[in-house]
Amino acid sequence: MSTLTIGAPRAVRVHPSDNVVVAVEALPAGSEVEVDGGTITLAAEVPAGHKIALRDIPAGEQIVKYGFPIGHTTAPVARGEWVHSHNLKTSLEGITEFRYPDSAAALRGRLDPAGPVPTFSGYRRKSGRVGTRNEIWILSTVGCVNHAAERIAKMANDRFAGKIDGAFHFAHPYGCSQLGDDLKNTRRVLAGLMRHPNAGGVLVLGLGCENNQMAGLLELAGDDLDRERLRFFNSQEVFSEVEVGLEKVEELVAIMERDRRTECPASDLVIGNKCGGSDGFSGITANPLVGRVADKLTAVGGGVVLTEVPEMFGAEQVLMNRAASPEVFQGIVRMIDDFKQYFLRHDQPIYENPSPGNKAGGLTTLEEKSLGAIQKGGQATVTSVLRYGERASPGGLSLLEAPGNDGVSSTAMTVSGATVLLFTTGRGTPLGFPVPTIKVSSNSATAEKKPHWIDFNAGALLDGTATMEQLADELFAFVLDVASGRKQTNNEKHGYREIAIWKSGVTL
Repeated sequence: MSTLTIGAPRAVRVHPSDNVVVAVEALPAGSEVEVDGGTITLAAEVPAGHKIALRDIPAGEQIVKYGFPIGHTTAPVARGEWVHSHNLKTSLEGITEFRYPDSAAALRGRLDPAGPVPTFSGYRRKSGRVGTRNEIWILSTVGCVNHAAERIAKMANDRFAGKIDGAFHFAHPYGCSQLGDDLKNTRRVLAGLMRHPNAGGVLVLGLGCENNQMAGLLELAGDDLDRERLRFFNSQEVFSEVEVGLEKVEELVAIMERDRRTECPASDLVIGNKCGGSDGFSGITANPLVGRVADKLTAVGGGVVLTEVPEMFGAEQVLMNRAASPEVFQGIVRMIDDFKQYFLRHDQPIYENPSPGNKAGGLTTLEEKSLGAIQKGGQATVTSVLRYGERASPGGLSLLEAPGNDGVSSTAMTVSGATVLLFTTGRGTPLGFPVPTIKVSSNSATAEKKPHWIDFNAGALLDGTATMEQLADELFAFVLDVASGRKQTNNEKHGYREIAIWKSGVTL
């Protein structure tokens, strides 16, 4: 967030070159908004989070927000008029050509840590990676055994309470009647969960006749998988799958009881940054706040994963300009272009992304949504591009191939190794995932309405009760507390833990 010019009765100008401001609260017709020493009178009511024209703008001219064009007007817009879907549309179309600019080196983030490297208390695994929890994860190779796996998890929590951080099952409907990339995606997700450092022990429950056989999972999991902490059986081969499952869990608990948290540098931490249920404030408050945390972590050698590729469309060049090398730049280009071709293969428009909820919250075009969304990556250099299911390397900002869907993308970041998620939201959502999921509200109204969903309120920026620097320090400290187990997130407290797998192929 470059600048905020706050006027009465509450509108903000995000960047000095913008030709619109954003209403911080619902403003009735006739309201006066002070901007740059002048006064604008609203021609009609403007909902909170929506845009107001700063000057007369002819049809066909670009609307600028965040300092970048977010689309063009479809009709003349008068000073003080509401700017939204009725008079603004995207300027994106077709496949865009990108280039690695000569000035790219100057645009990369140069982030230097201030003071000593912070630490957190985590579980260092045999692979060298560090977990933020010591849990048993019970995975199903196929949806047929979901209920049995759920029963095992429930009974294990009753039987072994206090000995581990909990036992959890992650249901999915796949694993049978899948072919090609569709089966591969299911295996990629399950293999990533099997080797995840937050899982001190893993029980994989199979049926026996499914396409998704254990051998394929083990091959994808690779050398990071600690076989000593893995148990597996097929339900068709035993009398009571629940009793056998509990016996396997007991074996894992006996190993995990010896695990202890140790002090680890923040460079061992990997977080995933996500937005969902965005509104007109997300790109002004919560997303840039999370971006500041990303900068703090990457500056000390930690890792950040950013995904939601369709929500990079229209803002991708900003990320490309921060690529660590021409090779990373080309990786971003291929990921972006492949995702656009994915839309075209399914005869779907590339640039019709903002959801009804996004639009109700004030987001009009994909450019606007994307420019706000990518702020979650801060200013750090992009060091790697990951395909779906690939593991993030330690340190730096990684861009991960996954769709914008909250469940699929958050699961994908977990699979790639994120041990804490920062999830920003304007309209609110109860969703939680296998790892601690910190919900950051873009506005105080949502935080106050849903305290059992929201963990941190970035709306204090609009309320004028805190600065960006203060909130960034507070949120980073909260992340370290959560990573250390000193605090639990709302998704942990209330049992919101789910996975979603990207389905892109054929079901028999």
